[in-house]
Amino acid sequence: MQTFLLVLIILAAIGALVSLVRGIVIFLRTSAADVHGTGPSVSGLKQNKMMWRRVQFQALAVILVVLFLMLGRASG
Repeated sequence: MQTFLLVLIILAAIGALVSLVRGIVIFLRTSAADVHGTGPSVSGLKQNKMMWRRVQFQALAVILVVLFLMLGRASG
């Protein structure tokens, strides 16, 4: 069970990293028209989506780490 949780933790961390990198890439591709336009831009919405996805992956990783530590304490 601990091995399975460890794999899930690694996958969640990779998901957070990928989301972070995608969000940064989208940010770097933002044009002046996106920044100075009226209302939310497509680029801004994509950035927000990627950063929210990163937060979700990080929360999942933290929850899995807590479960991993609780299992390690119970079996030890």
